[in-house]
Amino acid sequence: MNMDFIEALNEIEREKGISKEVLIDAIEAALISSYKRNFNTAQNVRVDINRHTGLIKVYARKTVVDEVLDPRLEISLHAAREINQNYQLNDIVEIEVTPRDFGRIAAQTAKQVVTQRIREAERGLIYNAYVDKEEDIVNGIVQRQDQRNLYIDLGKIEAVMPLGELMPTDKFKQGDRVKAYITKVENTTKGPQIVLSRTHPGLLKRLFELEVPEIFQGVVEIRSVAREAGYRSKIAVHSRNEEVDPVGSCVGPKGMRVQTIVNELKGEKIDIVRWMENIEEYVANALSPSKVLEVQVFEAEKMARVIVPDYQLSLAIGIKGQNARLAAKLTGWKIDIKSETQAEQEYGRPKANSEEMHQDSVSID
Repeated sequence: MNMDFIEALNEIEREKGISKEVLIDAIEAALISSYKRNFNTAQNVRVDINRHTGLIKVYARKTVVDEVLDPRLEISLHAAREINQNYQLNDIVEIEVTPRDFGRIAAQTAKQVVTQRIREAERGLIYNAYVDKEEDIVNGIVQRQDQRNLYIDLGKIEAVMPLGELMPTDKFKQGDRVKAYITKVENTTKGPQIVLSRTHPGLLKRLFELEVPEIFQGVVEIRSVAREAGYRSKIAVHSRNEEVDPVGSCVGPKGMRVQTIVNELKGEKIDIVRWMENIEEYVANALSPSKVLEVQVFEAEKMARVIVPDYQLSLAIGIKGQNARLAAKLTGWKIDIKSETQAEQEYGRPKANSEEMHQDSVSID
């Protein structure tokens, strides 16, 4: 190796941000192993690379002793003082043992070390770039699919999306663009691994943050999300400004904001409800699009009994219980839904002639 090698290391330091000293230290350590392996020796050695000229020298390191038991590791005091009169017992003597053809081995080893360190540094940069994007949305291009995963090209790295994280309505082919949610960023032995999802509730939340300026600015807050990906979702929103309607902000002019999200989610139905501190009102809103007559709260059990008009019972429960299930996830409360007739028969509650409870919500199909 020579000055060109040192200049190459300087260039790597400038372009890749990898310290020249770190690279040289790594090459010296690798050359020690190469020397012992190629020259079949067990002696202690030190490899020195001149930082200015690139010249490499190998030194055998031997301990000064009275009686030499292992000449590979020890040297007598008499022999040491023939080299330098100042040596004492237990000192370390270094004797140059650089092989004649060591330059070829050194060049191969240096190339391997530098390549590995550059790869490690690039992996580190990619990991650092994406670890802060965990729980965020990325755009990519579908590359391929196997029995377990869909592989998405994000530009600098290929991410994986387990097939179980695809929505039932997702049908992607090679070359398709896809928007997904980063659920995990790991630094593995094979490099950074990024795991994506299209079913995670966080995807819906991030899409609203992208489409609704009031959410991005912090005026409107997403309090809760419940999702059955590909079918229906519910999102509870709250405004920090009384003059700003949180539901209307999310719907947007002529429903354009929420429709953009529905299109991205391949027609997934979205119910946007106003979050309320009053649990009776919140539960009533969460059961949108069903109308609610009355909500009875049982704090100890964290359960709400909801009474709906007879003709609204099936709508309140939803297909296969979906509406009630999502409302329970959204509010964090158990919800027991009864029709007026059922409530009268089971609890003796008289049918009400009063109007239905006011509900603040909207459903987008």
